[in-house]
Amino acid sequence: MTSTTLSAPAPASTDPSARRRGPAAARARRKRALHWIAVHSVAIAVALLFILPFVFVFLTSVMSDSQAMSGDLWPSSWHWENYKAVFETDGFLTWWRNSLMYAGLGTLFTVCSAIPVAYALAKFRFRGRRTAMLLVISTMMLPPQVIVIPMYLVWAQQFHLSGTLWPLIIPMAFGDAYSIFLLRQFLLTIPKEYIESARVDGCGEFRTLLTIIVPMAKPGIAAIALFQFFYCWNDYFGPQIYAAQDPGSWTLSYGLESFKSAHMVNWNMTMAATLLVMAPVIVIFFFAQKAFVEGVTLTGVKG
Repeated sequence: MTSTTLSAPAPASTDPSARRRGPAAARARRKRALHWIAVHSVAIAVALLFILPFVFVFLTSVMSDSQAMSGDLWPSSWHWENYKAVFETDGFLTWWRNSLMYAGLGTLFTVCSAIPVAYALAKFRFRGRRTAMLLVISTMMLPPQVIVIPMYLVWAQQFHLSGTLWPLIIPMAFGDAYSIFLLRQFLLTIPKEYIESARVDGCGEFRTLLTIIVPMAKPGIAAIALFQFFYCWNDYFGPQIYAAQDPGSWTLSYGLESFKSAHMVNWNMTMAATLLVMAPVIVIFFFAQKAFVEGVTLTGVKG
């Protein structure tokens, strides 16, 4: 006859730390969840704060004339022909061409003039280098309104270029203080060993700049190029001073004011024109934001 031995149940754990771990873990999970909700709620609210004005401009731009004057937020019918009407407005394509010329040439001249100056201030050792850098920085503190009258007299009376955009474009070929400073800060992050290796291989300074420095400084160059393009595209003060007397030299930023005055009761047309002015800047930043953020971030690595 066999006997069956019954095993006694294991006693419950009497460790107090084990009993505390359950509620503590639950509280930690709750805290993480609330933190995630709080952080993302703020991010979503801030994103909506920036996006909703663009949504409002877009929705108004495709409304009819009568609905754009009402309090409706959603178009009852979509009028895409508003954009065609804007392009067919007298002078709009000319303003677009002038803006592209101003922003394109201004960006090109600024980048080409800033690179060698920033390279010299970052990598060369010469007497007065610190003084030269201080002079560059000091020009950033000078408001443009201080020199606008003497500069206008020079361009209008000496060079007879009033009524054109050239008084705004030509000075960019001689450097921009902010672009030089920003690019110089980026070039300080490039190890000097690369330059020394190029010199050992027989490269001159110009070849070193083109083959070594420029490829490694693409994020910094992209940053100053985007800054300058956005500045030129959105510039209203400069074209108002030099090109106001010639409608054939107006840019989009200045011509939009005239367009708004002519269509002051047609808010749908005004919003369509506004969106067309903003579109290139938004598209360019959307595709170049990675290089832009990287270039701006790395400029603060060294002083």
